[in-house]
Amino acid sequence: MDKQQKNNKHRTLSVTDCCELPYEKFLREGAESLSDAELLAIMLRTGTRGEDTVSIGQKILKLPAGKEKGLLGLHHLSVEELMTLKGVGQVKAVRIKCIAELSRRIAQARVSERLQFTSPEAVAAYYMETLRHEETEQTLLILMDGRNRLIRELTLTRGTVNASLLSPREIFVEALRSQAVYVMLIHNHPSGDATPSRQDIQITQQIKKSGDLIGIPLIDHIIIGDMSFTSFKQEGFL
Repeated sequence: MDKQQKNNKHRTLSVTDCCELPYEKFLREGAESLSDAELLAIMLRTGTRGEDTVSIGQKILKLPAGKEKGLLGLHHLSVEELMTLKGVGQVKAVRIKCIAELSRRIAQARVSERLQFTSPEAVAAYYMETLRHEETEQTLLILMDGRNRLIRELTLTRGTVNASLLSPREIFVEALRSQAVYVMLIHNHPSGDATPSRQDIQITQQIKKSGDLIGIPLIDHIIIGDMSFTSFKQEGFL
């Protein structure tokens, strides 16, 4: 092998080593040793001409994503926004969104086994990762049996919560259909501030009165903010 061939071989190995570095680092030191960009690099698998996977991962983490930054921003980035980066096609963009969704489900699964609907803290922790990343308001209806165990969960509204969208009739039709003994409401504030509005309080009290009349109590209404929550029961609104 002449000198030129040795040089070419050396250059080839260097490029390969560079591209495989996060993977090799994982094998040598474990996942906890990797940076956020390196973890993304392993998921991306391949880079593009003049851009390795770690560089692409760093650019993904810097993309503007509303109020969130870094890994948390992945929840807010669309497939189309991810594809604006050189080296990120549809397959890679979908893979990244699946990673974000998987992380949300892992966070939720951690508290699911110990979820008690009589504990506002436990309920808020369970729904936090589901709702705090949403950019529009959503209202969930939780239907429970006589032991406060979940029977069914359904989405009542998407968008601004108001009296025309959130009606006691719809809530208690669903409760009677499912033979629920108790009901609970959960909704998010995309602003991140979990303080209830005057309208939130009015609607909640209206629903409570309806539930008391037909014998299916509203045991709580929990507002999810950004790593914060408000329980109407704890605050004395119920």
